[in-house]
Amino acid sequence: MIIDKEEIRKKKKKLDDCKAFLKKEFIGIDQIIDDLMEYIQIWYLMPEILTRPVVINLWGMTGVGKTDLVRKTVRFLEFQNRFVEIELSNTDETSWSKSVSDIFQSNALSDEKPSIVLFDEIQRFNTIDPDGTPVPQTKFTDFWELLSDGRLSKREREDLEHYLFSYLFRKKENDRRKSSGETEVEENPYLNLWDAKELKKYLSMEDDVMSIIDMKEEDMIRLIRKKQKEKKIYEPVDYSKMLIIISGNLDEAFQMSKETSEADVDANIYHAFTKKITVVDIKNALARKFRPEQVARFGNIHLIYFSLKTEDFEKLIQREINNLRHKTKTRFGIALKIDKKINALIYRNGVFPVQGVRPVFSSVVDILDTNLSTFIFEAIIHDDKTIEVDYLEDRKIITGKIGSKVIEIPYLGRIDSIRQSNQRDAVANISVHECGHAVSYMLYTGFAPLQLKSKVASSYAAGFTFPHQIHDTRESMLDRIKIYLAGGIAEEIIFGEKNASIGRSHDREQASSLAIDYVRKYGFEEDYQATYNLEDYPHRMQQHITDERIEKLMQELARKTREDLILHLDLLKNMSKLLSEKGSMLPKEIHDIALKHQLKVSIKEEGHLHIAPYHDILNR
Repeated sequence: MIIDKEEIRKKKKKLDDCKAFLKKEFIGIDQIIDDLMEYIQIWYLMPEILTRPVVINLWGMTGVGKTDLVRKTVRFLEFQNRFVEIELSNTDETSWSKSVSDIFQSNALSDEKPSIVLFDEIQRFNTIDPDGTPVPQTKFTDFWELLSDGRLSKREREDLEHYLFSYLFRKKENDRRKSSGETEVEENPYLNLWDAKELKKYLSMEDDVMSIIDMKEEDMIRLIRKKQKEKKIYEPVDYSKMLIIISGNLDEAFQMSKETSEADVDANIYHAFTKKITVVDIKNALARKFRPEQVARFGNIHLIYFSLKTEDFEKLIQREINNLRHKTKTRFGIALKIDKKINALIYRNGVFPVQGVRPVFSSVVDILDTNLSTFIFEAIIHDDKTIEVDYLEDRKIITGKIGSKVIEIPYLGRIDSIRQSNQRDAVANISVHECGHAVSYMLYTGFAPLQLKSKVASSYAAGFTFPHQIHDTRESMLDRIKIYLAGGIAEEIIFGEKNASIGRSHDREQASSLAIDYVRKYGFEEDYQATYNLEDYPHRMQQHITDERIEKLMQELARKTREDLILHLDLLKNMSKLLSEKGSMLPKEIHDIALKHQLKVSIKEEGHLHIAPYHDILNR
C-alpha cells in the first residue's frame, strides 16, 4: 500500500481546522473535542489500515451538545452523504426497519468505504429491565454483530436465492403470456421501484435505481447469473472502515440528571459531581441496561461530558447576546449596548444546570429578542443608530434608550416571579429548617455547606442545604442522621413544638434508612452482627428483631441533635433571620456568621470528599 503523504497532510490540516471550528461553536467541552479528534484521527487519515470499526461512546446529560457535536463534525469533514443517524428501539412504532443492515443499505452504506453512523439515545435500546429481567428483542439484533467485528451478514442464502429465482420465474411467466398472445404485456412489468431497490441491495450493485429499472430483461438475467457465480453476494458486508459513534443519557451514572426542574442549585456543584464520574461508573450504569457481553462490545473509548459550569453558562449567554448585536448591526445598522444586568436576568431565569443549553436559548428569545423588536422599531422610525438596553431590578422593567427617549417595558422573569411568590411566613419557616441542617452540618463536618437556600423556583415554598460528598463510616453515618433530623428539631426549638411543620418527612425517611442500614446492613451495633436486610426468601431475616434498637438509636440521636442546636441557639436564630431576608447564602457568608458566633469552619470546594485521614492513620 502506497501512502500519499500530501493527501494525509491535507486531511490532518482539515482535522485541525475542524477542532478549532468546534471549539468556537461549543462552550465548556474543549476536552471532549480534543479527545474526539484524537480518536477519529486514524479513521480519517488512514482508514485503509483499519481491520475493525472505530467505536466512540459519548455520555452525558441532556443539552450538553452530544448529537450536535457529531452533526457539525460530519458537516465540516464533508461526510454528509456517508452519514446516517439511527435511534434504536425495542418497540415497533419508531422505525419501519427491522435491522441495522436494512438502514445502511437504504442509505447506500453497503460498501466498504469510510462512513459514519451515530446511534443516538442508546439507553432506549436496553436489553435488561430495571429489575434485571431480559428484554425480548426482535429488531436491530445485528447492532451487536456490527460492534463485534464490523461485519454484517446479508439475508440467509435461502432467502436470497428465493428472491432471485422468483424474479426469474416471473420473467418466465411473462414470456409464456407473450407467446400465448396475451395483450398489454409490458416489456419488464415486474421490475418496479421496490424490485429495483431489492436487486440493488441483494446483488451489491453500484448502479442507481433508475438505471436498474431501465435495464433490459436479458441484461438483468445475465447480471443475476453472473453475480450468483461470483458468490460475493452471499458474503457479509465489511464495515471495518466505519466510524461508529454511540451516544446516550445514562441516569444511572448521572444521578443528578433527574433534577430537571432545579434552577437554584449552583451549576458549579453539579459540575463538580459530574467530574467525578469515571469509565467504571459508565460501565456499571451500562451493566444495568445491557448484558455483560454487550457492555464489552461498547469498547473502552468513553467520552464523558461534565455538566456545564457557571462560567460556561455566562459565556454562552454573552455569546448569544453578541450574536444578536451582530445581526442587529448587520440588518438594521443599529448598535446595541446591553447592560450586564440583562445577562444576570437571563441567567436567573434561563439556567437549569442539568438541562444544558436549550433553556438558555429559549430565555434569550423570551427576555431579549421579543422586547428588542419594540426598541428597534422605534429606532428605525426616528433614524437612531444606537439602542441602550438595561434592566431596572427594583422596578422590574426593561428599558431601551433611543436617542433622548427611554421606552420602558415591564418584565418580571418567569422564574423570578415564582421565587417572589413564596410567602414571607413560609420563607421564615424554611429558613429556620435549613439553618438547622446547616448548623448541624458545620458542627459534625467542620466546614460550611456548599449552598443554602430558602427561596427557590418552585410552585411551593421550599429550600435546600447542599452538602459535599461524604465517605460513609460508622461515625459519619450517625452524623448524617443527626444532620437530617436537625431541620425539624430546629423548627421545634425556634417556633415551638406545636408550630413545627411537616417539611421534615423526607428528612426522617432518609435518617431512618441510614439507621436501618447502620444496624441491619453494616453491623455497626455489636448485638446485631447478622445482615437483616436480605430479601431472598431462603435467607430472609426477621427484621423486627432489630426494630427496637433502631428506634432507640433514632431517639438517642434526636436528643443529641437538640442539645447541640440549643448550645448554638444564637447562631441558629441569627443565621435563620439572615437567610430569611436574603433567600440564599454562599459558603463565605455562612463561614463569616459562624465565626461571629465562635464556631470555626472551613470552606471546601465543590468537588471535596469528606473522608477520614486513613493514610495518616495507617502511617503513624
